[in-house]
Amino acid sequence: SPRNERKKEVMDKPSASAPSLSAAAISLFGQYLFQLEEAEEEDKFDILVSVKDPEKIGDGMNAYMAYKVSTETTLPMFRNKTFTVKRRFSDFLGLYEKLSEKHGPNGFIVPPPPEKSLLGMTKVKVGKEDSSSTDFVERRRGALERYLQRVVNHPSLIQDPDVREFLEREEWFEEKLQEVESADQHFRKLHTLVESLVIHRKELSLNTASFAKSAAMLGSAEDNTALSRALSQLSEVEDRVEQLHQDQAENDTFSFAELIADFIRLLGAVRGSFDHRMKAWQRWQDAQSMLQKKRETEAKLLWANKPDKLQLAKEEITEWEAKVTQYERDFERVSATVRKEVIRFEKEKAKAFKRQIIKYLESMLQSQQQLIKYWEAFLPEAKAIA
Repeated sequence: SPRNERKKEVMDKPSASAPSLSAAAISLFGQYLFQLEEAEEEDKFDILVSVKDPEKIGDGMNAYMAYKVSTETTLPMFRNKTFTVKRRFSDFLGLYEKLSEKHGPNGFIVPPPPEKSLLGMTKVKVGKEDSSSTDFVERRRGALERYLQRVVNHPSLIQDPDVREFLEREEWFEEKLQEVESADQHFRKLHTLVESLVIHRKELSLNTASFAKSAAMLGSAEDNTALSRALSQLSEVEDRVEQLHQDQAENDTFSFAELIADFIRLLGAVRGSFDHRMKAWQRWQDAQSMLQKKRETEAKLLWANKPDKLQLAKEEITEWEAKVTQYERDFERVSATVRKEVIRFEKEKAKAFKRQIIKYLESMLQSQQQLIKYWEAFLPEAKAIA
């Protein structure tokens, strides 16, 4: 081969710049160059990872950046040749922690991700579209891309199930999980605002009741008969308005706030179903890793010519092949179930909110119409004041 020919040339051809080198030294140097070439060949992996299209998800201090991670490869361990997933910065940090925990104690050098930047990310969260925040996002994107490429170029780390899961997780499940997390944030924010609205309505009800009492006391002390009557009627109207505010506060609580709280808990259950799917995937990947180890053990026994242990190794391979097949089926079954359940949940959520919002709006409309009737009835009393 061309590489062997270069090896022979280096080993056999004397160096013009160093005629004093011995033949043994030249030969040793040639072997060293050949080993470097061998190592370079072994370290080459047909996989290219890119991190692109940074996107801000959410508002305020709850916002975060999501990145598209695209992979092109011909390695047989992956199900597809090209695939894209979305990952947030914390996902990159999580991958590093997992790899460090598993491979660091064994002496492997685990490439580190870029460090956190509180100042840079705060600018992005608060929405400052200046050159410094733009540069920060681009620098982080490039750093994350280099980090991932170093990980996938490592011959041992690329075999890790967590790396494959990070790169290859199905896009539909990834997008739905992000939608669930985003919806959870929005629902919690809305629930806080509705609870604040209920508090304000209750305060308005108390203040309206106090105003009604004050109007009644003023009317009883007034000598002008028409004015006294008008103030007395005003007090009665405010009493009715106070009751409307009470009813509306209860309606906000039981018809709206409680529904939102229910769906916050349901979203937690949806995330739980995604977690179960990932556990099934992890079990499948762990079984694949174990099967690979068993096959390597069989190869070592064949090389060492130990037929007494070879049969047991073959039986273990057969056992783990069956487990891999079963766990893959389990994962596909759980994935199909989660997909159906998420679709069903989204339909039920839409129906429930449509029903409850219509009920809420009808209640608000009825309350406002009643309020108009009260004030229309009071208007002649106000006009009769002489």
